[in-house]
Amino acid sequence: GKFDKCLNPCSNMSDVYGSSVTGPLKLKGATVGKKKKKKSKLNQVINAADKAEQSKTSWNVDDTRTEAQKKFDEVQRQREMKKIKEKAKLSHKEKVEKLNNYLATLSEHYDVPKVSWTK
Repeated sequence: GKFDKCLNPCSNMSDVYGSSVTGPLKLKGATVGKKKKKKSKLNQVINAADKAEQSKTSWNVDDTRTEAQKKFDEVQRQREMKKIKEKAKLSHKEKVEKLNNYLATLSEHYDVPKVSWTK
């Protein structure tokens, strides 16, 4: 009847998969190629900051800020750059080592005291 094709395990399997597509997947708009190597973290941060700085200076629009506001923004930008460079200096491994050294030098005042119920 209707389901003979499904119930018969000996039916020709090539008929079932005859209309399938073979070969690699082709994605729309995707290009196949080698992945680019990532630059070091510090270089990336510095380059991004330099590009941002250049784009800000090349943007010439009538600036309605006062001199004090401009100076404040410039100092803020410099402080932010300094913080970013400081953070990018240490790798994760170095940060963990620094934290472990700090914890090792702490007094044991903050440790949980041992409680003995038998003595």
